Amino acid sequence: MSSLQRPVTSGGQGQAVSLTMEQAKVVLAEVIKALGSPENVLRLEEARDNAGNDMGKMLQFVLPVATQIQQEVIKAYGFTNDGEGVLKFARLIKSYEAQDPEIAAMAGKLKSTFLPPMTTPSHGGGGITASSSS
Repeated sequence: MSSLQRPVTSGGQGQAVSLTMEQAKVVLAEVIKALGSPENVLRLEEARDNAGNDMGKMLQFVLPVATQIQQEVIKAYGFTNDGEGVLKFARLIKSYEAQDPEIAAMAGKLKSTFLPPMTTPSHGGGGITASSSS
């Protein structure tokens, strides 16, 4: 745990969690570190193997594992240990991305853990073209 950690009472729902930009960097770094730990890398690889290249299966298998790992870290900073806590953390990070390139880079790295890079399918033609042959 870092010296920036702020013990927060786990009071009622709807409790706003506030982190400074520096605290957000620390928490984001801890999430990335947790996702990179050997046991979590294995869990994520297994989930990715189960999903293959199917985006629907990525959401079904990989996203829950990555979310669970993230929850374990952010709950120590006052976020609820559920999907809502993860969403609140994501919104907080998003609010700092434009202000801090380091946070933006770390957030990009985090997102790449959840979802694979998007590749454009290569097929001839490239879609519908507007032609004026009436």
